[in-house]
Amino acid sequence: MGKLFLVPTPIGNLEDMTLRGIRILKEVDVILAEDTRTSSKLLDHFEIKNKLISHHKFNEHKTVEMIARQIEDGKNVALISDAGTPGISDPGFLLVRTCLEKEIDVECLPGATALIPALVNSGFPTDRFTFEGFLPQKKGRQKKIKELITEPRTMVFYESPYRLVKSLEQFAEFLGSDRRASVSRELSKFFEENRRGTLAELIEYFSSKTIKGEIVIVLEGYTTDKTGKDEDDE
Repeated sequence: MGKLFLVPTPIGNLEDMTLRGIRILKEVDVILAEDTRTSSKLLDHFEIKNKLISHHKFNEHKTVEMIARQIEDGKNVALISDAGTPGISDPGFLLVRTCLEKEIDVECLPGATALIPALVNSGFPTDRFTFEGFLPQKKGRQKKIKELITEPRTMVFYESPYRLVKSLEQFAEFLGSDRRASVSRELSKFFEENRRGTLAELIEYFSSKTIKGEIVIVLEGYTTDKTGKDEDDE
């Protein structure tokens, strides 16, 4: 029986690709890619010539069984996404679950992801945090935000540049415009930006400029003490 490898890929800077990740991609029989056109550029850069197959959220329900059978037949398979770690707001969960149900070995390599650098850069507590991924685009969006009004942990969200200001405005509406936040954009790339401030300040800043790149929003957790200290610390 073969094995499934989940291999993180750089979120921007190609130097963030690990030596182990490159070796695994060169050794496996098949590489599953979210977008073969995007992944081909990465593979060409590192001179990786292995077979490349499309595996994305629109076809994964149809292909997981076939992929699992290939691994059971002895093939080693690697899954990569367009950027970052597969399974984190990217295809991967369904294939991992299917493989584990069939007692197929699964190994996830450590590597690039956007949420951890954004969290650390924010300056908010990192000992306890919650990763919320992408908010629902329409139905359930406001309900989800309302559920987080009194969430005491630092909160991390992924967002599209086209919905950034809308998200900040909705956070301000339900969590308060004085709630502090951090917005990270284009992490690891030449135009990386980490902007911190209250939601009101961030709304004003990002409303006045054209926004590009992948976005990570980090929100401070709820506290009744506006100094940012936990009441139990006193």
